[in-house]
Amino acid sequence: MKKHTILSALCLMLALFAALLCAGCGQAAEPQEAQETPEAREAQEAPEIRESQEPQAPQEPGDPGKIIEEMVVDYGSYGEEADARIAELLQELQTLDADAAARWERIMTLWKTVDSLPVNEDQLPDGLPDTDELCIVALGFQLEPDGSMREELIQRLTVVLNCAEKYPNALIVCTGGGTASLDPGATEAGKMAEWLIENGVAPERVIVEDQSLTTAQNAIFTYAILTERYPQVRQLAIVSSDYHIATGTLLFEAEAILRAKDAEEPLLRVVSNAAWAAPSGSLSAMFQAGALIELSGNEDTAFDIYYETYDIHELPPLP
Repeated sequence: MKKHTILSALCLMLALFAALLCAGCGQAAEPQEAQETPEAREAQEAPEIRESQEPQAPQEPGDPGKIIEEMVVDYGSYGEEADARIAELLQELQTLDADAAARWERIMTLWKTVDSLPVNEDQLPDGLPDTDELCIVALGFQLEPDGSMREELIQRLTVVLNCAEKYPNALIVCTGGGTASLDPGATEAGKMAEWLIENGVAPERVIVEDQSLTTAQNAIFTYAILTERYPQVRQLAIVSSDYHIATGTLLFEAEAILRAKDAEEPLLRVVSNAAWAAPSGSLSAMFQAGALIELSGNEDTAFDIYYETYDIHELPPLP
């Protein structure tokens, strides 16, 4: 009898323990499910959230600079796939600043054409004015640490010399600043000018722009010098390596459009080019985007793009 009582008590205890264990399992399962569900939902809904953001304005609505940034970065990243979004951004810019919208519409149209421009190897074509209305623009290239010129820059100068001899009345601007790490006094433009004069170009034809460190700055500072000191210059011929011609043309044309009193009538126009056929080298559309943003005055964003630290995901994605 005593044994039976003990066994009954043990069975009752086991039953109670099992019930408590099952209840504990149920309680443990509920919090775990509650923790997992929000993460799973967020992952599932992320595409819908992104889609709902696509038609929105730039990061700071009403800011022309942000609109220009988004427009340029979109084209640099997606090309013609961004055309619809760019049209929306231009319309938005039009409501804020009609003059800026007109200028950037011209620049965006120009951008679509520069990569298909014919590049003249080693020499300018016939038919350009042989007067000081024409200026040959010699784009620089980074110097060696000791301040001497690299082979690519010498090859560019050989093309410049060919062009100068063909158009002996044209002016020549050498553009490029100090890029020699061991010789702070050496500049690309200074070395280029010395080389040209040593090879027979009259010193009075040679203009030196020695402050720029980027192609955008080449355009900015050269435009200022030519329009202020050489108002007779109306046409530009870009000389560089072949892979650099499209970018150079785009930036010098864009700078002229941005600085003109009337966007329809810029003071300077790029009318031709000549190039050294480099064995390698390329510049991406995103690099061109950074350079255009630098022209717009946003240097911080431009250098983020140059150094590939720009986060395109901060902009609204394309529809």
